[in-house]
Amino acid sequence: MVIHLTGHDLTIEALEAIARRGEAVDLPRAALERVVHCRAFLEQRLAAREIMYGTNTGIGEFSEVVLDDEQVKQFQEYLIYNHAAGIGAPCPIDHVRAAMAARINVLARGHSGCRPEIPLCYVAMLNRGVTPVVCSKGSVGACGDLAPMSQIALVLLGKGECFYRGERLPGARALELAGIVPPGLHARDGLAAINGSNLLTSMGALAVYDAERWLVQAEIAAAMSLEALLANLKPYDPRLHELRGFRGAITSAQNLRRLLEGSDLMTGKKKTRVQDAYSMRSTPQVIGAARDQLRWTREQLLIELNGVGDNPIFLPDDRAVLSGANFQGTPVALPLDGLAAAITMISVLSERRLNRLLNPALSAGLPAFLTKGAGMFSGHMLSQYTADMLIVEQRILSAPASIQSIPAAADQEDFVSMGMNSALKLHQILDNSYGVLGIELIAAAQGLDFRDHGTGKGVRAGHGAVREVVEHLDVDRPLFPDHDRMAAAVRERKVLAAVVAAIGELPFY
Repeated sequence: MVIHLTGHDLTIEALEAIARRGEAVDLPRAALERVVHCRAFLEQRLAAREIMYGTNTGIGEFSEVVLDDEQVKQFQEYLIYNHAAGIGAPCPIDHVRAAMAARINVLARGHSGCRPEIPLCYVAMLNRGVTPVVCSKGSVGACGDLAPMSQIALVLLGKGECFYRGERLPGARALELAGIVPPGLHARDGLAAINGSNLLTSMGALAVYDAERWLVQAEIAAAMSLEALLANLKPYDPRLHELRGFRGAITSAQNLRRLLEGSDLMTGKKKTRVQDAYSMRSTPQVIGAARDQLRWTREQLLIELNGVGDNPIFLPDDRAVLSGANFQGTPVALPLDGLAAAITMISVLSERRLNRLLNPALSAGLPAFLTKGAGMFSGHMLSQYTADMLIVEQRILSAPASIQSIPAAADQEDFVSMGMNSALKLHQILDNSYGVLGIELIAAAQGLDFRDHGTGKGVRAGHGAVREVVEHLDVDRPLFPDHDRMAAAVRERKVLAAVVAAIGELPFY
């Protein structure tokens, strides 16, 4: 399948396929014609010696410096050299591939002023598996992700480094092996390649893709814990949530009931308490709130993925050049910060159910710490320690980055989004969440092992998926291999796959 980067309809699912599964891309004829049309307009303006920011002027505080004809030819190359100023370990390959696809999609709109050779080179690199080496840190998320996008743009000059067929190579060598000729940079080309928040947006989009599937697994874990704790299932009646009206809570309650369908707790064969603790009966409201935040984050990212993030922006049909701030990452940074907090919140809820599973005063008759040999054995006591440590790290990382602006460029760039920090910490929080949820799943499966009532079909499938990865804890053993294997199973969505195979798809929204 070829994914057409039209500039108008790039989805998060398509971006994930390009980034992680190597789906081929192309620049459709209509998009290519828009790029050519805009470039012709720019060259007319250059010939007329119209002053245009970043094209025949310097940038930032140097925007008032007008360049002569010879400098215009050289400026784009120096711009990329100067801005390739990041630091740290390389970004994951899927993040960089996603950023390249997102930048092609911006250029496809035909308002950036670059030559068509620029997006076409990126298309060839994606299709032939050439991925620039990009430092993970250095962007402040305004004027675009200038430092990381410049490391990508270095390859347009035959410079920088690339990953190709499992090797880290000089950019020129990787292009040569892949049969790609670097197009070089002419007037405007360099700034057009870097002047958008494409890396942080793409990282956010991949996190949304993963978080949607993690959130359904959080519902699976919740349903298993509710079964093990002999929960009263009235709080999951859809009518309750429809009366309040929040979309996320309605979806979450419906998912929980599907997972629990067929349970003796639902049919009344098993006696339950009149009312449970908040960490149990508030699950649809809390997960639903996270789902609503996730939906808004997805909407913002889709707008950004298909919007024009540049400065200046060229309007060839209107014969106009507009200078503004469409590179500003705040519309993405703010929802990413919200999503990070939402994932932490659901992790806290998961740990509170874990606490009830382990505490004999709260577990409706389960053995202390889920072990029959309490005293000699400690069971899952230390699993809670591990989950708690992960959650404290998540809480620290949940402080919003989007309010942390530090002025730069002699105060010309005096408010920046810090959206790259938002994206980086979101991925760290999500990585921790796999461990937190994995530990709840282990404990819930252990608790279910001590029950003899009939469980819901979805719960049985989830329990079986856990047992494919982690054995019942009869006699104490080192738990870290269990934790690591279960976290990996959550990351790889093995529990989700097993449950979907048993009861069908569970909606994200």
